Amino acid sequence: MSTPDIVLDVNGIEVIYNHVILVLKGVSLQVREGSIVAILGGNGAGKTTTLRAVSNLLKGERGAVTKGSIELRGERIENLTPADLVRRGVVQVMEGRHCFAHLTIEENLLTGAYTRRDKAEIAASLEKVYTYFPRLKLRRGSQAAYTSGGEQQMCAIGRALMARPNMVLLDEPSMGLAPQIVEEVFEIVKDLNTKERVTFLLAEQNTSMALRYSTYGYIMESGRVVLDGPAAELATNEDVKEFYLGVGGDARKSFRDAKSYRRRKRWLA
Repeated sequence: MSTPDIVLDVNGIEVIYNHVILVLKGVSLQVREGSIVAILGGNGAGKTTTLRAVSNLLKGERGAVTKGSIELRGERIENLTPADLVRRGVVQVMEGRHCFAHLTIEENLLTGAYTRRDKAEIAASLEKVYTYFPRLKLRRGSQAAYTSGGEQQMCAIGRALMARPNMVLLDEPSMGLAPQIVEEVFEIVKDLNTKERVTFLLAEQNTSMALRYSTYGYIMESGRVVLDGPAAELATNEDVKEFYLGVGGDARKSFRDAKSYRRRKRWLA
């Protein structure tokens, strides 16, 4: 049973694409109010599918949650539409940013407030976004197509904030960005979490950066969660350091190859 501070509770979900391909195999995780939770793992681990299961964007890819449950503040949400979830304060920032190339930065941001009608408050939200992303204010009149990858990522996050979410699902925020820009984006995420109390669930391959800024982490392989714990503990875990942080000397490529680690996997316990 979820405790009062659990905003999101994913319980043993399975996801199947095209009625045939089993992608998630009993994934469970929890996100506490006001936290930054990271889902970590390589390509194909199931990170993005997990986020899309939560935001209910699977149907557009012929996917479905076939087992388990997903609860938002104790309410089952598997059958809600993405629009319903936005109204409940859950917004996803997609992998690859997906800004509207022909619109200006400011026009992109304003699309995030599409469901709102309070013009004065929308203007206030826009100024708040510019406070966190001053670079966007400088580029507010530029078409998104002519801005950098970092600026487009900031625009995508800012656009999500315009919906006034209390939880943001952030998919691969570091993808394709220079290290300095990645750190800048994560610093802004941390500020939003600390000052605005926005809860984040992020999927990320940059394990080192994600663990530095997260409070808790889940490591996925082949559609399963194989390890979880406080971010500080995962960052010092010898197996995590070897397989994901590049610290270690042998040639093993998967947690599956480590017998001592395999005994500790959640899904085999």
